[in-house]
Amino acid sequence: MKRLALFIFSILLTLHYTQVTAQRSAAQRDAAQRSAAQPTAARYHIRQPDAIPLHGEWWFLLDPAGLGIANQWYRDGIAQESRQDKVTVPHCFSTDPRYEFYTGTAWYRKTFAWKQTAGKRVILHFDGAYYKTNVWLNGQKIGEHEGGYTPFSFDVTEQLKDGDNLLVVAVNNDTWKTNTIPGIKDNGDINDGFVGWVNYGGIIRPVYLTIEPEVYTENVKIETMPDLIKGTAVVKAKVRVRNASSSASSPKIDLTVWQDNKLLTLKWKTKTTSIPAGQTALLEAEATLATAQVKLWDLDQPNLYELKTVIGTDTLASNFGIRKIEVSNAQILLNGKPVKVGGGNRVIDYPGLGSLEPDWLVEKDFRLMKEAGMEFQRLTHYTPSEYFYYMADRYGMLIITEAGNWQLTPKQMDNDSMRTKFRSQFREMAERDWNHPSVIAYSVGNEYGSTTAAGQRWTKDMIAYARELDPTRLYTFASMLLNTLPAKPEDEASQYVDFVSTNTYGGHAKALDHIHKLYPGKPVFISEWGTRADGKGGEAGQPQHLSDVMAEIRKRPFIAGASWWTYNDYRSKLFGTNVNGFRPWGIVGPDRSLRLAYPAHQKEFSPVLIDKVSFKTGDQGVHQLIVKITSRGDFPSKTLRGYILKAGEASIALPDLNPGESREIAIPIRGFEKQIHITVIKPTGFITTQTDIDLK
Repeated sequence: MKRLALFIFSILLTLHYTQVTAQRSAAQRDAAQRSAAQPTAARYHIRQPDAIPLHGEWWFLLDPAGLGIANQWYRDGIAQESRQDKVTVPHCFSTDPRYEFYTGTAWYRKTFAWKQTAGKRVILHFDGAYYKTNVWLNGQKIGEHEGGYTPFSFDVTEQLKDGDNLLVVAVNNDTWKTNTIPGIKDNGDINDGFVGWVNYGGIIRPVYLTIEPEVYTENVKIETMPDLIKGTAVVKAKVRVRNASSSASSPKIDLTVWQDNKLLTLKWKTKTTSIPAGQTALLEAEATLATAQVKLWDLDQPNLYELKTVIGTDTLASNFGIRKIEVSNAQILLNGKPVKVGGGNRVIDYPGLGSLEPDWLVEKDFRLMKEAGMEFQRLTHYTPSEYFYYMADRYGMLIITEAGNWQLTPKQMDNDSMRTKFRSQFREMAERDWNHPSVIAYSVGNEYGSTTAAGQRWTKDMIAYARELDPTRLYTFASMLLNTLPAKPEDEASQYVDFVSTNTYGGHAKALDHIHKLYPGKPVFISEWGTRADGKGGEAGQPQHLSDVMAEIRKRPFIAGASWWTYNDYRSKLFGTNVNGFRPWGIVGPDRSLRLAYPAHQKEFSPVLIDKVSFKTGDQGVHQLIVKITSRGDFPSKTLRGYILKAGEASIALPDLNPGESREIAIPIRGFEKQIHITVIKPTGFITTQTDIDLK
């Protein structure tokens, strides 16, 4: 019966999308259509709209013995096409059936035509390649990079030539070593866990060129400071400008802000700075938005602005949101209101794709997570495609983004080389993501030895380093050692965080109370919890576990969020993985088929309750159903504003409801049905809850 109920739920979910799509904005409608099925030619989001894509067809060959660099495989004219294969970049060779689960170095080669342009710089961008990457252009070494999920770039102006150019990339995925991040423990203990997720190798994200003037904007950081009492907001722009010319330059900065396609009239305070030849400088500007110009960003009203930065002939556009995130009295506050929201960990893994994230998959995952009530989460132990954050900005989601310290040992955390690698990956992550309003916090690691002296040093030092890069976010890390230990708050590294993140898989009531006793002034975020679909009680055990733990969470007002491990099943080589290669923790399977836990999670993590009050029959088949709509006052909870109730042909705008408030709603019913399906939809067009009510 439960599987039948899930089947019916899936059909109703599909029918709902058919009805609701027509009412969404054009962008949402396109996203919903694209996510319905995998297209034959996958589309990948590129960060810069004026980019020249280099992905698509590349030549490819394996180098299992690692002989390529020593034998100069990057030279032109030495590789026979008959001895290579064609692949489509972005490409994950670990899931390509021809090279499945290969570990080692792989070579990519692409020839492209070019015509030189005087007075311009050409930048080669990689949005992600796993894990160690070496790059050559026309036989010349361009550079190298270590880290699998963050973007990197090189100035290739001097290596380009008129006519055909040969770009060669060697990528090595031989990670899960004691000196890589992510890496395995160096204890040598036979019982240590290792290889937490699959080392999917390849050029896994887009590759492209941009053409810049000799003086251009490398990056811009936008900081917003709303005054929640006055309703005004200060916007600061920190613009990193590169002078690649042969003489000093004093560039003028011109800034404009747009909202809903309307130009805002602002007065900017700027200073002119002289930048020496070949150097980079930071230019700063500041403006104040009047009350009438301020629309705050939050989960249900994710208002966005666009900042256009012009330096000479160079223009860079960046979206941003105005919101305030802070901690006070054991609460995380978003725009002055407590955050109490559910979430889920999304592992980047899909059958046949591995760690590739075409837009259709991002859109599908985002929709399923949003409608499951997963709106506040540390997605996983590394940064995903930036397109997920664009979706989160546009439709509302709160994200903690994390760089790859996964269970490092004290020796590794004290190692200078490991610290340097982590800082590099963290910087690349932060500089890519710091304008996304959906990113409210950074994590400096997961499940490391936070009670050791090395773990405490790591936490303190890495948070201090990160705050220098971005002081506008909250900071945390995911601890697994707080559930019973320590006895004193100064004995564990959570003393240094803004809010406590705990991975708790049992004894929740006792563990959460212990954490609150240790750190009574800090909010608690349950960064991991859950149970496997093949665990106690089988698949039906997941909904029961959800219900049991949620009952404990609702008793504890200091809990800001609870993020289920995991949203989706994923491949792993860790002990305890099933013989099919997957770990079945998800509320959806590897192919995103819904489990029994999906509707259970949606119900438990909706801030809306629906209760039948009465049903009255009328003349000529017109009846009236009265339901009570309640905005939960415990967990999760938020002010309901702009929500819509749908039932049959009726579409009713719900009144605004603060947490704990209720209102009776009259629904006209036509016909002689025995049951009606009721759906409540968020202002962004996504389901928050649904139920069937008997008409008798």
